[in-house]
Amino acid sequence: MTIGIIGAGISGLTLAYELQKQGINYRLWEAASQPGGYIQSQWEGPPATDNPEHGKYLCEIGPNSLLGDADLLAWLDGLGLTPDLTFSRPVSKVRYIFRAGKYRQLPTGPLSLLLGTFGEPSFFSWKTKLAIFRERTNKTHSPPGETLADFFRRRFSSELVDYALGPFVSGIYAGDPEHLLVSETFPILLRYEKEYGSVLRGLIKNQSATGRRQSFSFRNGMQMLPNALAANLTNLLLHDAVKLISPVNGGWQVETSTGTRFVDKLVLAVGTDAAARLVEPHYADFARLLRQVIYPPMTAVHSIYKRTDVRHPLNGFGGLNPKIEGRFSAGHIWSSSIFDGRCPADEVLFTTFVGGQTNTRNAQLPDDVLADKVHQELADGFGVMADKPVFRNIARWERAIPQYDAGIVAVKQPVKTAEADQLFVCANWYGGVSLSDCIGKAKKLATQLADSPRINNF
Repeated sequence: MTIGIIGAGISGLTLAYELQKQGINYRLWEAASQPGGYIQSQWEGPPATDNPEHGKYLCEIGPNSLLGDADLLAWLDGLGLTPDLTFSRPVSKVRYIFRAGKYRQLPTGPLSLLLGTFGEPSFFSWKTKLAIFRERTNKTHSPPGETLADFFRRRFSSELVDYALGPFVSGIYAGDPEHLLVSETFPILLRYEKEYGSVLRGLIKNQSATGRRQSFSFRNGMQMLPNALAANLTNLLLHDAVKLISPVNGGWQVETSTGTRFVDKLVLAVGTDAAARLVEPHYADFARLLRQVIYPPMTAVHSIYKRTDVRHPLNGFGGLNPKIEGRFSAGHIWSSSIFDGRCPADEVLFTTFVGGQTNTRNAQLPDDVLADKVHQELADGFGVMADKPVFRNIARWERAIPQYDAGIVAVKQPVKTAEADQLFVCANWYGGVSLSDCIGKAKKLATQLADSPRINNF
């Protein structure tokens, strides 16, 4: 049996690695010249004094970190990555939100929720605080198709949606809570509501399990992960684009830039645009639904300043911008505060995200306009005194993160139908968008493919 995999992002790479460990023959095709997809880490700027072979600024073009537990860490150890792990600093647990003209610290516990941070007024109104504490007696239940925003309004308050949920969803998932479905993004909240009658009660009951997860990266950035996976693979074919797939003899014929190959089972580990092109000759409705999945544009701007030119202590993860405040960007990650080694000690690195589903237009502005607006927002928000950064890098994604809204729900049944024809999906638009989700899904699918019988519906 041979399994074909199209796409060497984190999903495809992990799937191939797991199949290889089980001794199952596979072929992994990737159109690009390097593996990793959205996971890209670049050393930029002038040569580093300790390593002149690359620049002295580590810029993450895609994901900035990975959240995982002991099982994931053990899996990474199998890849030989343990010596390169870089765990986030404890200060990264602190989040700031722009409100009332400045970035203010979000409450991190019951005391700060009630009294506010020392020297600062309370972040939330007493009405919202009361709603939070009354949530345990909230007897309402989620209707089908409920959005994240509606779920949190129903169980908590509109203020919590505007100043906590909204900026988090926009900054991390490039999404709009008014459209993202709670069932697709955070189904565990629905489970807590159903099993415990309260989200808060469910969180408290499961606190020990969630507390074991850690945020980390790698010495040379997140790209070390796909590079390590690729280095372990024996049948990875880079710069070999798949042109056409066709059902043949109960399996699939795959036509690529370098030839044609028959596989017994085929896995799509690519975005919905590439998947739609490949499946359209055989599943027209599936292709149509795939093209309706939304990927908003996102632009990442990396800005370096001298530490002495920034008044703010940058004692946290970063500052997020609520949509209601009308700021230019979705928010700013204080990359040099979270991880060591991102820039020299006398400098700071901001990673600013512009765009997403709530503000696609800003992500598409010309570089010079976008750069000026980001600098001005950093200057106003964090007390940057310099006229411009000492270094800047701009990276654009025209299609950033798939949105888990009603469009995602519509593709679920076509995916299941295709599985009967030995065509499978392992991608961030199906079953979970985070890196840890993608790794977990790929490991599970590897076991499923190894055990499942061949069925021919053609």
